[in-house]
Amino acid sequence: MNSAAPSKPRPGILPVLAGVCVVGMAAAFALHRHWPQPVRDWAVRALGGVPADEHAATQAATVDHGHAAEHAPDHEGHVEENSLELSEQARRSIGLKEGDVTLSTFFRTITVPGMVVERRGRSQFTIIAPMTGYLTRILVTEGEAVSPDEPLFEIRLTHEEMVQSQADLLRTTAEVDVVRREIARLEAIGPEGLIPIKTVLERKYELQKLEAVLLAQRQALLLHGLTERQVDDIVTSRTLLGTVVVHAPGAAALDGGSGTLVVQELSVERGEHVTAGDTLAVLVDHGTLLVEGEAFEQDIAQITEAAAGRKPIAAILEAKGGPGQHIEGLRIAYVADRIAPESRTLRFYVGLPNEAVDEPRDDGPNRFVTWRYKPGQRMQLRVPVEEWAERIVLPTEAVAQDGVENYVFRVNGDHFDREAVHVEHRDPRSVVIANDGTLFPGDRVALSAAQQLQLALKNKSGGGIDPHAGHHH
Repeated sequence: MNSAAPSKPRPGILPVLAGVCVVGMAAAFALHRHWPQPVRDWAVRALGGVPADEHAATQAATVDHGHAAEHAPDHEGHVEENSLELSEQARRSIGLKEGDVTLSTFFRTITVPGMVVERRGRSQFTIIAPMTGYLTRILVTEGEAVSPDEPLFEIRLTHEEMVQSQADLLRTTAEVDVVRREIARLEAIGPEGLIPIKTVLERKYELQKLEAVLLAQRQALLLHGLTERQVDDIVTSRTLLGTVVVHAPGAAALDGGSGTLVVQELSVERGEHVTAGDTLAVLVDHGTLLVEGEAFEQDIAQITEAAAGRKPIAAILEAKGGPGQHIEGLRIAYVADRIAPESRTLRFYVGLPNEAVDEPRDDGPNRFVTWRYKPGQRMQLRVPVEEWAERIVLPTEAVAQDGVENYVFRVNGDHFDREAVHVEHRDPRSVVIANDGTLFPGDRVALSAAQQLQLALKNKSGGGIDPHAGHHH
């Protein structure tokens, strides 16, 4: 009996069945919430998918890559917005100056108001009439420069006492001459002659009395205002002095002044009658002046210390509509010994050497001079109170302010790179930059027009608008 042979499975059926089983299990694992995440991720990959975490990361990377590509020009512009290139014409137009950064010592100062004043007792000279008479000539004009001992006025004498004093001097001088000749004659005869020795002695005693009277009369004329030379002229010429010439003070009276006097005020007119002691003119010597400073009570200790230490004082002459003139290297001459009751300020005085704007110039018979500094001019005095060593000090024009930020512009080839700096101190003239490594000695920076460079840089970047504005990351 023939039995039937068993049938064999068809080729390819088993792999298909196995695949179906694996896919079914993977789907079950992927859909079951309670299976661990690694098992679920394996199931998703088996099904040909991408796990959720990897998909989110890929999407984020794609978005970031697109956003970065979109903003790449903005970031490049952010670097360029701190650099500025100027043409040579633009540099000249804004008056740009460059210089190297150096370390120096900075003196922190306080500023107090001041005014130019004369040296009391030294700057003014009052010319008075030495005797009574009429002004026949005025030899100077108001505002004219005169030299020491130069003639100023001519007065015709009318005072009776002055005339009588001169006449007495002439009479006594003549009597002295007569007695001297008599003594000479008697001594020529000799003691063995007819004239006894007693007579000669009597004449000598008379001569001594006359010489004493003559000396007193000379002194009286000097007290009336005549000079030694004028008295000698009266004695020599044997004539009365009808006019007297009034001179400017001599060089010794100027007390080390400039030697140039200016007629500040004429108090008389030609032909006017004056009496002894009347003011004829006021002369001034402005070769050296003072600046009177007024310090507040809280600054008294610092002013006193600066005066004792002979610290250099700077004065700034105020100028309307422009920068003031700076005078460096001045010293405090003295400090007042009391507080001014009306203003409650301490006054101190700084010596101010003056200078002529031009030399005394001839204008016909007259000469004139113009001084640079004049009494009444207002100044600001800067008194050093603190010393800072090893600081970077730049002019105020070298540092630009933009809100709370301060910038300098470093020279980089034909460009200027903006650098934010830390300002330790600022005054109207200088800015102290912290030596923190932002700038180094030897760096070349713009010493002027920093504010113009800052404005140009902002205009270049579109008025300073943030390139990231309007974008959400």
